[in-house]
Amino acid sequence: MMMPAQDPSTLEPQGNGEGQHDEQEQMTMEDLLNESQGVPHAELRAGTIVEGTVSTVNDQGVWVSLGYKSDGLIPAEALEALSDEERAQLKEGNTVRVYVEGFDSNGTPRLSYRQALEMEDWERAQEYKEKGLTYRGQIIRYNKGGVVVKFGRLQGFIPASQILRSHRAMWGSLVPGPSWEKAIGDEIVAKVIEVDPRRRRLILSERAAAREARELLKDKLLQQIKVGDVINGRVTRITPFGAFVDIGGADGLVHISEISWEHIKRPEDVLEEGQPVQVKVIEVDPERRRIGLSIRQTQEDPWKVKTKSLRVGQLVRGTITRLEKYGAFARLENGLEGLIHISEISHQRIEHPKEVLHVGEEVTLRIIRIEPERRRIGLSIKKVDSLAYADLDLQMALQEAEAEMKQESEAETTSGTPTEGAPSAASDSEEGREG
Repeated sequence: MMMPAQDPSTLEPQGNGEGQHDEQEQMTMEDLLNESQGVPHAELRAGTIVEGTVSTVNDQGVWVSLGYKSDGLIPAEALEALSDEERAQLKEGNTVRVYVEGFDSNGTPRLSYRQALEMEDWERAQEYKEKGLTYRGQIIRYNKGGVVVKFGRLQGFIPASQILRSHRAMWGSLVPGPSWEKAIGDEIVAKVIEVDPRRRRLILSERAAAREARELLKDKLLQQIKVGDVINGRVTRITPFGAFVDIGGADGLVHISEISWEHIKRPEDVLEEGQPVQVKVIEVDPERRRIGLSIRQTQEDPWKVKTKSLRVGQLVRGTITRLEKYGAFARLENGLEGLIHISEISHQRIEHPKEVLHVGEEVTLRIIRIEPERRRIGLSIKKVDSLAYADLDLQMALQEAEAEMKQESEAETTSGTPTEGAPSAASDSEEGREG
C-alpha cells in the first residue's frame, strides 16, 4: 500500500489529541531511523525498510532478493512515479533499500523503492534539525496558512508566522486573507523546526534562519564597529522605549532619549518602520551583545546653536511658562527655556514665585548663567537693574546701535538710496552746470 500523497494543509500545527496509545503512533524518531538502517528481523514486517539486491527486472516489475524465503517485488506500475535517475538504480546486481508495504495472497513481499527514498529524506530532515543547518528550497505551492517548499521528495511547510515581514511585503501577503501566488518559484532559506514522519509533518521557519544569520552578522559587527562611528541604517522596529535600527544585518537600539534633542513622548511620533536614518554608535557591549545608537548625536544640538548669540549678563525678554516652589521657568524669544531661581525673583523674601509672578506674564530678565553640559540657563529678575552690569549694559547698547547703523547702511547701498547729507548725482551735475 502506497503512503498517501502529502497535503500541505495537514502540515499546519495540530494537537496530538488525548488518549492516543497506538503503538505505531508512539514510535520515536530513533525507532524510525533504526528501521531505516535495516535492523535485522526474524521475519519481514510491513512498514520496515530493508536492504536487498536487485535479482530480476521483468514485465511484473523489479524483483529484489532480501535474504529471506522469497524475493520481494516492486510492481511495474510503481516504477512510473520514479525519475529516470531513480529507475536507473534498479539494475540487476545493484544493492538498494526498499520499504515493505505488505504482502500479497501468496505471501510475496510488496516493496516500494520510492518510500525508501522518502525515508532517506526524512533522515536528512532530522539531521538538518538536530545540527541546526539552514536549507534553501524552492516554493512550489501555497495555501491560506503559508507556503510549501520542496525538500528532496518531501514537501516542507513554512507557516505565514515564520516568514519574514520583508518577504511577506514583497509577495503582497501582509493584508488579511493573504495570497502567496507571487511567491511561487522563488527560493527561500529556512531552518527545519519539526520532523514527524508518522504524521508526515515537516515544518520549516525562515525567521529562525534569519535570526541565526543576524546573530552571526552581529558577532562580526561587534568586532568591527567602535564608539563614535556614524553609520547609515534603517528603522526595523519601534517600541515604547525606543527604536531598533538595522546597521548592516544586525540591529542596534536607539533609546527614546537619543532619538531627538527635543523631548518626545513616543518614538512613533518622529520615526516609522523602514525609515532610513543616520546613527552614531554610543555603546558597544560584546558580552551583552548590545549596540547602543543615537540619532540626535548625528545632528547639531539646537540648544547650543540658539545659545551662541547669548552671553552671561545679557538682558532678554521672556514669558513665564511654569511656577514651581523653587522658582519660575521662562521661555525666551529664541524658544529656549531658563530657570529663575526663587532667590533671583525679588529683593523681598517670598515663599512661592506665585506671590509676584503669573504664567503668561512677560518680563525682562538678565542671564546670569549658561551651562552647555547641563543644557541650563540661569535667569534673574532682581539683577535686571543691578549696577554690577552697568558697564556691560552700556557696551551691549553701543554694540546694538552700531549693528543697527551698519544694517541701515548696507540696506541703502543695496537699494541705491543716498544717505542723509550725501549729495546726489543730480545735484553734482547741476552744480557743474552752474560753475
